[in-house]
Amino acid sequence: MTVSGNQAVRDIETLVHPYTDLATHRDTGPLLLERGQGVFVYDTAGKDYIEGMAGLWCLSLGHGNEELIEAATTQMRRLSFAHLFNGKSHDPAIELAETLKAMAPVPTSKVFFCNSGSEANDTQVKLVRYMNNALGRPQKKKIVAREKAYHGVTVASASLTGLPANHADFDLPIPGILHTGCPYHYRMAQEGETEEEFSTRLAAELEALIEREGPETVAAFIAEPVMGAGGVVVPPAGYFPKIQAVCDKYDLYVISDEVICGFGRLGKMFGCEVLGFRPDSLSVAKALSSAYLPIAAVTVPETMYDAMLDESRKLGSFAHGWTYSGHPVAAAVALKTLEIYQRDKIVEQVQAKIPQFRQHLAQCAEHVLVGQARGVGLVAGLELVADKATKRAFEPSKGVAARCVRFAEEEGLIVRALSNDTVSVCPPLIISPEEIDELFARLGRALDRTLAWVRQG
Repeated sequence: MTVSGNQAVRDIETLVHPYTDLATHRDTGPLLLERGQGVFVYDTAGKDYIEGMAGLWCLSLGHGNEELIEAATTQMRRLSFAHLFNGKSHDPAIELAETLKAMAPVPTSKVFFCNSGSEANDTQVKLVRYMNNALGRPQKKKIVAREKAYHGVTVASASLTGLPANHADFDLPIPGILHTGCPYHYRMAQEGETEEEFSTRLAAELEALIEREGPETVAAFIAEPVMGAGGVVVPPAGYFPKIQAVCDKYDLYVISDEVICGFGRLGKMFGCEVLGFRPDSLSVAKALSSAYLPIAAVTVPETMYDAMLDESRKLGSFAHGWTYSGHPVAAAVALKTLEIYQRDKIVEQVQAKIPQFRQHLAQCAEHVLVGQARGVGLVAGLELVADKATKRAFEPSKGVAARCVRFAEEEGLIVRALSNDTVSVCPPLIISPEEIDELFARLGRALDRTLAWVRQG
């Protein structure tokens, strides 16, 4: 595709696109989307696409939800903006905090609002430091994340992220961020190593890392229940219970990054409930408002809040927050989103769709290009390989998954290429059974076209 049309040229001359090869983009131009309805988006030529990535793992209720539009409009007319600085407040933020406290799968004292998952995890880093200073443990500051993890793109959250592209030439990670092994059994297990054995080894590696750094210096562990941008990596059997035991042994504050997995994506309200670990805190965003407006939150347990109180009393202020923390319009939309999840039993709807979704994944796994089709709930990754029997990967420079994504786009499906030639699928939670069938039909055609392209050399 080459650039054509006034809008495409305007785009190239005005925008810097995130996660885009900026040089290539000047030649290819953008996919210009004009409108959306339900699980479909439409380009400026009127062509429809199934939104197979729910935007960026976030558009849980699909496009055009009139209740969310009305919630925003009503709140804009009532109170367009108010901040939470200097003790000011407003009802949407209070009610949303109450709702999240009641929903949280772990004991929660307070809720801190921000605007994105990156900001939520950046806040987690700061709060861990703040808490340990208050507790008289100034050395206990290091935070352990995992290789291939994705936790955001601020200086701190991109440091937590365990993907080389997020560090290269940004001079990251910052000091105090450690990375332990990725629970990627398909690629990282030793020959003949069972999932349980692999999990035991990863837990032992985490313990060795803590001992090597000094347990008195290691403060926290952060994890996505299922890794998203790292390749839809599903943890092996026994992984989180074994990791949890190590964290408990060394008094590590455990953070569940629920930015992708929260609010029903995996078949329960929160991913940690599905994968069986008990964090001290959650980071939530994306589906919190079904992506209609930017909003995110961090849950704060009582022990941390008590420490925050002490430190704030000593310093005279809790000096952290954003202009738009708890923005009343975003909070009102989030409240309505959570109401819809509960009223319409969205989690139960997801559970009912999982068998059909898994059946399609099993069919995809039979394709000659697919080395592994993995997923939980309504999120999946198809890892494309040159040889199924040996798991031999394609040369990264070939861009096989990226080519598959382009073919899918031509077939009217938006999916995403991730590391290790993984094609990710993450549809809106409201997708119908008929639309699930159509999504995988379009994806199947894209896989077949990719195979033909590979065979042509």
